[in-house]
Amino acid sequence: MKILILGAGKMGSFFIDLLSFDHEVGVYEKDPKRMRFTYNCQRFTALDEIREFSPELCINAATVKYTIPAFNEVMDYLPKNCILSDIASVKTGLKEFYESTGRRYVSTHPMFGPTFANLNQLSEENAIIISEGDYMGRCFFKDLYSKLDLNIYEYTFEEHDKTVAYSLSIPFVSTFVFSAVMKHQDAPGTTFKRHLRIAKGVLNEDDYLLQEVLFNPYTHDQVDQIRKELKELLEIIDNKDAKGMKAYLTKIRNNVKRDVEALKS
Repeated sequence: MKILILGAGKMGSFFIDLLSFDHEVGVYEKDPKRMRFTYNCQRFTALDEIREFSPELCINAATVKYTIPAFNEVMDYLPKNCILSDIASVKTGLKEFYESTGRRYVSTHPMFGPTFANLNQLSEENAIIISEGDYMGRCFFKDLYSKLDLNIYEYTFEEHDKTVAYSLSIPFVSTFVFSAVMKHQDAPGTTFKRHLRIAKGVLNEDDYLLQEVLFNPYTHDQVDQIRKELKELLEIIDNKDAKGMKAYLTKIRNNVKRDVEALKS
């Protein structure tokens, strides 16, 4: 299959590497310097080169802010039968966009990134395939993600955004709070250093991605739940309520235990 990838960033390069040995891959990137370390693929910097390449599948790996603009830029240079695809972690507005084009499409979300995941060992990572869209496109990505040993889930666009609001907004906001109150430590403990590494990774993400995750319409309730939990914990601390602290620790340990067991199953 002829596959065009839009963007040669971290995930774009990952998909180039992943697909280029089994498919004819081309990458379109405006900044030639970002394609220096891509290989086994055709490199395009001009739109006319895309028309000549005539891809059957277009995987949009541009950052969230530019997902739809990137599609709009290349749309007139893609064959009518080319399947549109994105790997965006925030799907806001994408369903409406796809439907407005009248083209076949498939939307997925690899729930991992180069920041934290071991790209050579992904059996503990997840991927979401949006259940709406082209059947053959979904089959392509299901087969691709299965070969990576990813755990695959099928959600609607709405279900996806609800999942992202929970799985991304909670750790993002927790990291923001940690980063906002932290002070330099000459001799930091192990837990502090681990949190600091996580904070560096999260804050290395694209600003627009962080913004869109937090502006997700389902994020507010998740953040509000954090506020309520902090209020309860602060009351326990202020009252030096040993019994209340014991009950609170039991509750959160059970929550962690439940999720760990769910991930194993």
